[in-house]
Amino acid sequence: MTLTWDMQDAKSTDDRDVVLEVKDLRVHYATPLGDVIACNGISFKVYEGETVGLVGESGCGKTTTAMGVLRLVQPPGRIVEGEVLLDGVDVLSLNEEELRRVRWNQISLIPQGAMNSLNPVMRVKDQIGDAIQTHESRAREAVKERILELLNLVGLPARVYNMYPHELSGGMKQRVCIAMAIALNPSLVIADEFTSALDVIVQRVVAQTMLDVKDRLGMSMILIGHDMGLQAQLVDRIAVMYAGNIVEIAPVEDIFEESLHPYTQLLIESIPSIKERKPLKVTEGLTHDLRNPPPGCIFQFRCPYVMEHCREVEPPLRELKPLHEVACHLFEEQDGKIVDISDESVV
Repeated sequence: MTLTWDMQDAKSTDDRDVVLEVKDLRVHYATPLGDVIACNGISFKVYEGETVGLVGESGCGKTTTAMGVLRLVQPPGRIVEGEVLLDGVDVLSLNEEELRRVRWNQISLIPQGAMNSLNPVMRVKDQIGDAIQTHESRAREAVKERILELLNLVGLPARVYNMYPHELSGGMKQRVCIAMAIALNPSLVIADEFTSALDVIVQRVVAQTMLDVKDRLGMSMILIGHDMGLQAQLVDRIAVMYAGNIVEIAPVEDIFEESLHPYTQLLIESIPSIKERKPLKVTEGLTHDLRNPPPGCIFQFRCPYVMEHCREVEPPLRELKPLHEVACHLFEEQDGKIVDISDESVV
C-alpha cells in the first residue's frame, strides 16, 4: 500500500529546552589502508527530560558516537569535525580542565561492562567517593551520606557500601555504575548497552531502576543498544544508525507503527514473535567497505527497494512527518504531498 501525507503536516517544532545538540560529527579511525569512517556527519538533538535510543547492528558507530560526544575517542581514532553543544557550550572546543569539570557534573557515562569498569581492589564506597571528592569538596560524613543515598536510589542495600566488586552480582555491579554516573546529578547520562551482559530477568530490574532514577532526577538520557524490544519500553525517540550514518530518527511509537527506512523495517521484522511462528528475517547482502563508501545511499547494497537514483545521489536526512526524519529516496514530493513510491520501485 502506498503511503501519502501532506507536506504542510511534515514540519514540526519542539518547544522543550535542548540539552544536547550534535552537529555533523565525524569520527575516523586511521588504518594503513585508509581511514575507517565510523561516524559520517551525525546530527541529532536530545531535549530536556527526554530519552533517545541509539540502535543499529554491531559496528555501525553507536559507541563511537557516544565517545565522540564525551570526547573520549582514543587513537588511532580522531574527531575530524563537528560540534557537540552541551547546554549551548561546544564540548569539542573545551580545554582539558574545562572538559574535566563538564564530565560527571553535566554529562556522564554508564559503561557497557560493569566488571571491566569497576576497580577490583577498591571498595564501592571509595570508587563512588572518588568521583564526588574530585569535583566537590565535601566532609567525609557528607560523602558517606551521599553514597548511601545513591545506593538506595538504585535499589541497593546499605551493606554494598563496604563491599568489593567481586562480592556483587552482575546486576548489582551494573547498578553501582548507575549510582556513580548520577553521583553529581548530571543533566545528561549516556548508557552504553548497560544491560547487554545481564540475563533477561536482571535486565528488567536494571532497566526499571534506570527509569526510576531518570524520573526522580529529571535528567535526559541516550540509551545505546541492539534490543529493539527493550528500546521500545525505555525511550521516547529512536535514532537508527547504519554504517556510521543516522538513517531514521522518530518517536518510538512512529518507528514501530510506521517505520519509513527499509533498514529500520528490517530491524523490526527481525524481532522474534511470541504469538506466531515465522521464519527469522535476515538482511541479505554485506555492508560496504567503511574506508571507501559508495556514492549515493549507504544502504544500497542491502536495500530491497534500491533504484538507480539511490546509487548516484546521497539522500539527505529530512523531516517527512512531525518529528520523523528519514534519509531515503523512496519518498518524493508530488503536488504538495509526500508519497511513498516503494511499491513502484522494487527492482
